[in-house]
Amino acid sequence: MGANAKSGTRKRRDRGSISADEIIKGAFDVAAQVSIDNLSMPVLAKHLDVGVTSIYWYFRRKDELLDAMTDLALDRFEFTVPTIDASNWRESLRDHAHTMRAHFRENPILCDLVLIRSQFGGRAVRGALQKIEQPVAALIEAGLEAHQAVAVYGAISVHTRGSAVLERIQDRTETFPAPSSNGKRLIGFADDIDYDYILESILDHAQTLIDAS
Repeated sequence: MGANAKSGTRKRRDRGSISADEIIKGAFDVAAQVSIDNLSMPVLAKHLDVGVTSIYWYFRRKDELLDAMTDLALDRFEFTVPTIDASNWRESLRDHAHTMRAHFRENPILCDLVLIRSQFGGRAVRGALQKIEQPVAALIEAGLEAHQAVAVYGAISVHTRGSAVLERIQDRTETFPAPSSNGKRLIGFADDIDYDYILESILDHAQTLIDAS
C-alpha cells in the first residue's frame, strides 16, 4: 500500500528549478482565483508544484511577495493611455479618466495591489510619476498654468482611484447594500452617475481656469 501511494504521488520540482519571476507570475494566477487576502505561501507552492521553502528562498514574507507583485503591476499599468490631446483636452481627458477607471474595475488584483494595499517600492513610484508627465504637459499646453495642471490631473486621479476603491469594497463586502430593485439610487453607493458628476465638475473648473487665463 505504501509503495502504491508513493508511486501515485506527483514529484515536486527541485529547489532552484523555479525563478522569482515564475513565483510572481504564479502568485498573480492564484490571487485571481482566491484574492490577495487569501493568497498564501502554501497555496502558491501547491500551485507551482514546489516546496514552500523554494518560495521562501526568494521571498521571506508574504509582504515581500506582494511588494514585488505591486512593482510589476505598476510597471505594466499604462497611466498615459489614452494620451491627452491639448487641442481637444476636455474630451481626451474624460476618455483618459474613464479608461483608467475601467482598468481598475476590470482587474480587481490591480486595484487591491496598487490602490488598497498602497505599499510599493520607490522605483515603482518614480516610474508612475514619470508616466503622468504627458497628461500634465498637455493640460499646460491647453492653457493651464503648471500648478493648475498638476492640481486638475491630481484631482481626477484621486477621484478615479477613490471611486475604484469604493466599488471594489462594495464588491468584496457581501453585507454592503445593493441598489434598490425599484430603480432608486442609494446615497453613498458608488456608481457611474456619481463618478461622472464629479468628473464633469472638475473639467468645468479646469475650463474656467483656462478661460480666465
